[in-house]
Amino acid sequence: MISQRDIEKALDFLRDSAESAAVNRSNRVYMEEYRKSLKAQLMSENLDMPVNAQEREAYKNVEYITHLDAMKTAIYEDEKLRFLIEAAKIKISAWQTMEKANANV
Repeated sequence: MISQRDIEKALDFLRDSAESAAVNRSNRVYMEEYRKSLKAQLMSENLDMPVNAQEREAYKNVEYITHLDAMKTAIYEDEKLRFLIEAAKIKISAWQTMEKANANV
């Protein structure tokens, strides 16, 4: 059974996590977009090579790999909070369904 206190905690969590959710999402989007700029910058270091070789060099560059590791963390943080928010919403929805069923009895 889902208690009133459980619902209050879920609602508090939704309210209190809004700022973190926004920060996590903006970090993730920034990291995904910056990856393209970083690749272009790294490719431009090898303009004497064919484009596919420039791309290969960019992908193996330590700076690019480091960025991918940071992106992994940003995506993890964004997804983790998204799943927790979704779980809180589902709990509230289940409680609403149970309350409605109890009212009809």
